Amino acid sequence: MEQRITVKIAEREFVLRATSPEDEELIRIAAAGLNRKIAANLAKFPGKSLTDILSFVALTEAVAGISRARALEKAEKETSTLVGDLDRYLDKTK
Repeated sequence: MEQRITVKIAEREFVLRATSPEDEELIRIAAAGLNRKIAANLAKFPGKSLTDILSFVALTEAVAGISRARALEKAEKETSTLVGDLDRYLDKTK
């Protein structure tokens, strides 16, 4: 069931579509997190424009996303290696 929700980011309202209650929750959590980061950066860098702050927040979020994706890829490779090692060990013990 799709529903329209309104979230506020940097004092601007955005109407979005949530496809489930979980989706709505994720959108609201993400918006709240962005607002906290925007507020922190506005306090840390007074005098910077909102555009500069939003650009910096977007960049740091993108870097964090890439870092998480790389960490997940590394963990998946390690898991695959460990499963292979375990399979070989179990085959030897039969």
